[in-house]
Amino acid sequence: MRQHLKSLIALTFGMALLGFAATPAQAIGCLSGAAGGAVAGHVAGHHAVIGAIGGCMLGHHLAVKKKEEAEANKLIADDALAPAGSARHSKDAAGIEKLAHKKVPAAMQWEQEHAAHAQ
Repeated sequence: MRQHLKSLIALTFGMALLGFAATPAQAIGCLSGAAGGAVAGHVAGHHAVIGAIGGCMLGHHLAVKKKEEAEANKLIADDALAPAGSARHSKDAAGIEKLAHKKVPAAMQWEQEHAAHAQ
């Protein structure tokens, strides 16, 4: 049991170091997900290490999605303020379309609304 705990601590520390190589939001997503996953895995049958790995992956994924959604909302707000036909408007629209292809909900909605207005 003691060796299992040492392995869990080493694995969590290693994931934390790898997580900090990414953006801070993604690292926090990994760390919080790993902590929750470790607890859930332990309760579900002493599989804390597997739970920590799965939790880190899920937390990282959710942090990336949250960051993309915030980026889409910022681009949409900037696009609304930019004069039509300006370079800024074109750049914002291109960024929103790129996020729409990644299936970011706010960007997909913006793209659908602008496609309807273009027709």
